[in-house]
Amino acid sequence: MSQQVARVDTLFLHERGDDYRVAVHRDGERVFHGVLEVKQTDAGPRPRRLRIKRGTDEEPRSPDQFVELARRASRIRISQQTSGPGREEVQAMLDGYQLDAKVVRTCRYCASDGRYSPITEDTAIKADDEHICPDCAREELDRELALNGGITGDARARLEELLLEVQDLDRIENLLKGELDPDLTKFDEISATVDDVDPVRVDSLNLHPGIQEHMEGRFETLLPVQSLAVENGVTEGRDQLVVSATATGKTLVGEMAGLDRVLNDEGKMLFLVPLVALANQKYEKFQERYGDMVDVSLRVGSSRINGEGGRFDPGADVIVGTYEGIDHALRTGKDLGNVGTVVIDEVHTLGEGERGHRLDGLISRLKYYCETHESSSDTQWIYLSATVGNPSDLAEKLEAQLIEFEERPVPIERHVTFADGQEKVRIENKLVRRAFDAKSSKGYRGQTIIFTNSRRRCHEISRKLEYSSAPYHAGLDNKRRNRVERQFADQDLAAVVTTAALAAGVDFPASQVVFDSLAMGIEWLTVQEFSQMLGRAGRPDYHDKGTVYMLVEPDCSYHNSMEMTEDEVAFKLLKGEMEPVITRYDESAAVEETLANVTVAGTHAKRLNDRMIGEVPTKHALGKLLEYEFIDGLEPTPLGRAVTRFFLDPGQAFAILDGVRKGDHPYDIVAEMELREEER
Repeated sequence: MSQQVARVDTLFLHERGDDYRVAVHRDGERVFHGVLEVKQTDAGPRPRRLRIKRGTDEEPRSPDQFVELARRASRIRISQQTSGPGREEVQAMLDGYQLDAKVVRTCRYCASDGRYSPITEDTAIKADDEHICPDCAREELDRELALNGGITGDARARLEELLLEVQDLDRIENLLKGELDPDLTKFDEISATVDDVDPVRVDSLNLHPGIQEHMEGRFETLLPVQSLAVENGVTEGRDQLVVSATATGKTLVGEMAGLDRVLNDEGKMLFLVPLVALANQKYEKFQERYGDMVDVSLRVGSSRINGEGGRFDPGADVIVGTYEGIDHALRTGKDLGNVGTVVIDEVHTLGEGERGHRLDGLISRLKYYCETHESSSDTQWIYLSATVGNPSDLAEKLEAQLIEFEERPVPIERHVTFADGQEKVRIENKLVRRAFDAKSSKGYRGQTIIFTNSRRRCHEISRKLEYSSAPYHAGLDNKRRNRVERQFADQDLAAVVTTAALAAGVDFPASQVVFDSLAMGIEWLTVQEFSQMLGRAGRPDYHDKGTVYMLVEPDCSYHNSMEMTEDEVAFKLLKGEMEPVITRYDESAAVEETLANVTVAGTHAKRLNDRMIGEVPTKHALGKLLEYEFIDGLEPTPLGRAVTRFFLDPGQAFAILDGVRKGDHPYDIVAEMELREEER
């Protein structure tokens, strides 16, 4: 042992029962450790025996060897956790050999394990009414995370960062139990920004008297994004891509331009959205606001099965429709008349899976229709979005002028906390109560939108909230949804619980957004979707700030096809940059859109393919269409017409054909297709 300890930097002693832990350190590393027994003699306390630890074994050593170690040590330290009598005993023993020692604050966990780990005011972390070192605190946190199902990657790093920042392990563990400690849950704050835009006076617009009087009755000046659009020619027929945050007024840009052209006999307006529920909502709003000056009709996807759906009038001045509803009209040769304005809301849908290529195809087919219709005018195209990662590039591809406005009227605080599925409702209840019990400086109560991933969950959460609330999703009829909207506007509801799928169309003046789930159905939210949803928190005329809470379930996914867990997704969304809007084509998508273009444009199909945003392998797609017997030359076969009429991809088409040939019941065919979709 004397060779091993030719030099000793630190000799450390820590009381343990009736004995003392001894640790010998050199160059910051422990050389060995053991247990020192002390006896009382006439000369005072002296070493009785030294037992050196070797794994689980102990080797007894002469008491003189402890004295030798002490004399070789550059410094001797006694743990602060050693009791007063214990310190006195050790100091008296060392005094007998004319050795000095200092009492230091150390990590008790390390000391009990025979390690010297001094801690300071800056490094000590509180745990169970005592203080430990950062390494031991991390180990304790890891054990707690394991009990919570495991937290990975950025979420773990975030918790460790908070642990070192607040120096309190108990507070971090309480956070994992769903406690809403605002100093810990707050991730960041998005500051309010106001761009300097001179507002355009409404009385200077010079629109058709019908829409001009309507506008003057509602506003004195336009909002900044509306002013920018007008200054850049939107009321003079310019094509525009308008990118601006939620609740900044971009929808009115399309409305005033389109209605002005309608009333001036320059063609009807199509206002297109991605979902039936949003189309219904927009149709009701158009009827209410403009029904006295124009005829409004609705065209949604369901009309391809249920005749014309009872409300669709192709001769109407304004047609509000879903992408699929209008595309179905084009695919089946319907005459939409002279189209003067096309407004495509949520145009960032171009970057989404299946919907992306279908919107891309629709835009190309609708442009072809507008250019070739016998009564065609110079159609104006207005594209709207709150979230685009590559606005300049997208505007160029759409051949539109970019109007970009980045104002955030009120600041938004973003918070993250951890909870399992059952605990989430308890936290949501607390957040809803807290918001509704407070009033802004404008006199409005705080109200909450809770986003979740299924209609069933909407009802489950709403039933369990103590304050007045209501579910709100596409499964409710218009009358019920309208009632919820009115109740929320009148502050009769503290919260609405809605699906992520309706995020684009939820127009509630909420101060707070709570994410019960970070999924949309069985798909994780994208950065665009997340940004759009959190943008619903805080309105300048109602609130002083917006608040967003993400309730994250560690190690959770909602379907076995999801490769990431909710805690991984949370920090990807918080830190992620907006993805560029890019439409991608696999073979199936290329075949589907090329078939639709052949059906609509025949020999001009290649021109339609070439003008689409995504790159379509036209030659390969045509080869597959011939192979599948969906086309004959550049004409769709009866089978091809049926496939494109019902928006089938080749796999679905052949699954139906196979079932029909085998004599399967139609319900069984549909069930088999659903199963294949689920597995895919």
